[in-house]
Amino acid sequence: MNSQKPYDVAVIGAGVFGAWTAWHLARRGQRVALIDAYGPAHSRASSGGETRIIRMGYGADEIYTRWSQRSLVQWKELFAARTQETLFQETGVLWLSGSDDARFRQTVATLTRCGVPFEQMDIKALERRFPQMGLAGITAGLLEPQSGALMARRAVAAVVEDAVQQGAEYRNAQVLTPTGLGRVHHVATNHGEKIAAGQFVFACGPWLGKVFPDVLGARIFPSRQEVFFFGVPAGDMRFAPPALPTWLFQEGLVYGMPDIEGRGLKIAFDEHGERVDPDTQSRIVSPAMMEMVRKYVARRFPALRDAPIVETRVCQYENTSNGDFLIDRHPEMENVWFAGGGSGHGFKHGPAIGEYVVGQLLDGNAAEARFSLETKDTVQRRAVY
Repeated sequence: MNSQKPYDVAVIGAGVFGAWTAWHLARRGQRVALIDAYGPAHSRASSGGETRIIRMGYGADEIYTRWSQRSLVQWKELFAARTQETLFQETGVLWLSGSDDARFRQTVATLTRCGVPFEQMDIKALERRFPQMGLAGITAGLLEPQSGALMARRAVAAVVEDAVQQGAEYRNAQVLTPTGLGRVHHVATNHGEKIAAGQFVFACGPWLGKVFPDVLGARIFPSRQEVFFFGVPAGDMRFAPPALPTWLFQEGLVYGMPDIEGRGLKIAFDEHGERVDPDTQSRIVSPAMMEMVRKYVARRFPALRDAPIVETRVCQYENTSNGDFLIDRHPEMENVWFAGGGSGHGFKHGPAIGEYVVGQLLDGNAAEARFSLETKDTVQRRAVY
């Protein structure tokens, strides 16, 4: 079975990168197909799960601060137009600094330059403001009051729904690796259908390396990331917003979110886990990580020392060698593009990524060198946090 008329663009992958790319294409009047093997932000996807942080602080990486600013505006506009649900929670985002404050100082300078509101606090101010936190090893804090959490799975679903309303077509199918050199005229699905398009954008997250093993197999690093939710005491509002913001301790590579929608205190380590296969990895948390997280919670939130773990999740990052995104053309297929490398920080940037990809496809905009394939190595040296 072949599609009767070629699409202008086929987008493969309905996670946050693919969904926003399809949305911007539909907004520009393109005939676009959005295709996913399992469904928008499905449970195995890097865009799945309940919540993701949206924050402006990126140290000296001003490009990501500005993309976060632009993206938050678009997220809010979409939510206001599409749904009555609160899919952005303005919890505030609290950066905690330890003995190494270089990145903290860089973040202050960048936020000031970009006009992002923030409040700096010394340890005494932190103790007064957040008495429920154990602040051993913390020297200072920086609060972004207008940042917070996106309700991830539902947010992606809202983007897809709005893209379809604007004319995009959504299909549930597994797209196979395209073959040949030069110009690709169609892609095949596992059901034997051929989908023709003028251009193809593969936004397959951790599956990019499997779809394009020769080009990306050694340049995309899916890693196992374990997430825990701790139940808070009955009637205790100290761990819900606004009393507790979303927080990050850069030096310890750990982050957490307050009790949102009664799910419990969310906590995870941002250090890259073991490399995994997104199709076959175990989705059950490990006893070793559970013990490590329990010890951290007991230290950072003493009142939750004996709190029950009410939910766990195993997902994956989809890292590039350095943490920059991969948004570039296939080196041998002139109308095939990659949009990936979320690297654990990409969800928030979905709107800006969609804009950037469409600018490349339709307008021939200048490319950002940091996102090029040639800057992606086969050895990981993380530089973006």
